[in-house]
Amino acid sequence: MEIAKTILTIVFIIICIFLTVIILLQEGKSAGLGAISGAAETYWGKNKGRSMEGVLIKMTRIAVIGFLVIAAVLNIGSFT
Repeated sequence: MEIAKTILTIVFIIICIFLTVIILLQEGKSAGLGAISGAAETYWGKNKGRSMEGVLIKMTRIAVIGFLVIAAVLNIGSFT
């Protein structure tokens, strides 16, 4: 059981580093109120998922889900 906990902890650390890098690579969304009309077209565009920003968003979602699942699994043992 200790081997599985060690492996999960290593994977958890790798996901944390990966998540930090992915979030830092993304562009900021706070362009201000003046950019609402122009930003709406690019944000809701048809090819958003195929752009680099769309790929980063998908990878962030997957990494966050992995982060939450592994964090929950690692904390289950601390309650007993």
